[in-house]
Amino acid sequence: MPHAASPDAAPPKASNVVRSAGVVALGTLASRILGALRDVVIAASFSLAATDSFFVAFTIPNALRALLAEGAVSAAFVPLYTEALTREGPERAKEVHRTLSGAFLAVLALVSVLGVLAAPAFVTAYAAGYGPERYEGTVLLTRIVFPYIFFVGSAALGMAALNANGRFAVPALTPALLNVALIAAPFALVPLVVPLGLEPVVSLAIAALVGGALQVVAQWPALRAIDHLHAPRLALGDPVVRRAAALLLPVAFGLGIYQVNVMLARLFVSYLPTGAQSYLYYGQRLVEIPQGMFALALASASLPRLSALRAHGDVEGVRQTFLDGLRHTLFIALPASAVLVVLAEPIVTVLFERGAFGHDDAIQTARSLAWQGAGVVCIALVRVFVPVFHAHGDTRGPVWASAANLAAFAALALALRGPFGHVGVAIAISAAGIAQLGLLAWLLRRKLGRMLPASARPAGLAGGALRLALGSLLAAAAGGGLAQLGDWPRGGNDSANVAVLGGALLAAGAVYLAALWALRAPELQEVLAALRRRRRR
Repeated sequence: MPHAASPDAAPPKASNVVRSAGVVALGTLASRILGALRDVVIAASFSLAATDSFFVAFTIPNALRALLAEGAVSAAFVPLYTEALTREGPERAKEVHRTLSGAFLAVLALVSVLGVLAAPAFVTAYAAGYGPERYEGTVLLTRIVFPYIFFVGSAALGMAALNANGRFAVPALTPALLNVALIAAPFALVPLVVPLGLEPVVSLAIAALVGGALQVVAQWPALRAIDHLHAPRLALGDPVVRRAAALLLPVAFGLGIYQVNVMLARLFVSYLPTGAQSYLYYGQRLVEIPQGMFALALASASLPRLSALRAHGDVEGVRQTFLDGLRHTLFIALPASAVLVVLAEPIVTVLFERGAFGHDDAIQTARSLAWQGAGVVCIALVRVFVPVFHAHGDTRGPVWASAANLAAFAALALALRGPFGHVGVAIAISAAGIAQLGLLAWLLRRKLGRMLPASARPAGLAGGALRLALGSLLAAAAGGGLAQLGDWPRGGNDSANVAVLGGALLAAGAVYLAALWALRAPELQEVLAALRRRRRR
């Protein structure tokens, strides 16, 4: 008989959310650093024509992953699983996990098969501007890499169950295994695929599959520890599956809108000269480092708490958790955005300019990075807003915001692609994020009334944001000033350039922290207090 949890059981403490977010952030940071290293290896090892094809091929299953893995988990799995765990106890939660896993995995398997068969249609939708040779090569890569969605969807389900049970370290670290596999590809797999008459870039598609499978296997010990390593239960008519479908359908529409956005970006750029896809992709990857380091980590850690607070009817707790999420995200996103803009060329030069990647390629990627970096704050904040809607069972609000993003992006990308090339598409990405965030803020204000809890109104969010913005500007000025000492056309293998970039980043970080200390920013004080508590343990 399932053990019934007390309806008065307290949800996780807010301090635990920040601590859990820190664990997730460290794991995600490790993955992002490895991801940057993977991109360095790929850029140096393969031609731009090859990477243009692979990035399109890998984008296609990743687009569906956002819907069928992260989207399904965030909108349907976590709220239903957390509700069962909170109100009915762990035994019922395990049954919900088995049932929802069975349904999701069946869908993922079907999609994987259909994706392999329909690869030509997908490539046409994403890269109609490619010539015949690049088109056929991209189709082959898409067919090889498409089952990646099944593995990464399986890993997302395990990640959600572990997070909901307060285990964040393993789920945070396992995504790094994909990057490990891709880093190894040029060295371990290229010598195997070339004798078979295949292009060297095929090694990347095979490595993606290996990395996806490793993510699943690496979670098994942790899932066994919470007694969740069990065979999924296929029961599509179960009421919990129907509830999940009802929650997921609006999200599917909203994420579908977002993926149309991704598809249009790839499609627009496919008509531009060789290298444009790679310039845009490398810029996006670098932007994802600060986004993943804390914004996505905080969203992953806060969703179970938000769902539990909602289940207990604690509206004030939801508001306070949301406010804390905003402050902590701005603490990271504002300086990251400022530094990415002013240090775009030095960062790209040191990371990428070697091997097959020349100086002009570095300049073009830096232009993409600077404009996308300007939008880091808005895109990071979107990740804080959306879980609040999902915790309330509202999956429609984010849909409307995604629609606003798509409309703004399509209009701006079409208008700017001609005069500015891939940079115009990068500008459109950031501007569309502003439109999405604005609509989310308006909708959430209607849902929660005054978004700031009573305890926080005297200080206000605006004053804190201004302090963080001032510190970020000072940090960018310090880093940008030191970067003038670099001779960037000499490339990324020049030791002096490496030293200048390292010094510029350290100077920016030191100035930011010093400015926040002088301005008595509470975000910094909270981080320092957490570090002192950890040292006393």
